[in-house]
Amino acid sequence: MEAYAVIETGGKQYRVQKDDVVAVELLEGVEAGQTVEFDRVLAVNDGSGLKVGKPVVEGAKVAAEAVEIFRAPKVVAYKKKRRKGYHRKVGHRQDLLRVKITAIA
Repeated sequence: MEAYAVIETGGKQYRVQKDDVVAVELLEGVEAGQTVEFDRVLAVNDGSGLKVGKPVVEGAKVAAEAVEIFRAPKVVAYKKKRRKGYHRKVGHRQDLLRVKITAIA
């Protein structure tokens, strides 16, 4: 069984294995090609058993390489109040970072 970890970044949780490519929220100051380290590891399974943190696993780290910075598809929010002539259309595109997991320690 392949080792995996559950990491938290950008307020979301991701289950990752070595060589996985995951899109996470953009981390400040990170460029494509840089090495990234996630230290908020909530759970680790190294093949011998599952270790769950309270809230994080002590000493556990997940290393990754930033592959590219890209933007998510547009999400459109539309507000309307009936019979009042009020309507607002707002679009949002989130900046994301694609990372490739290189090691789980």
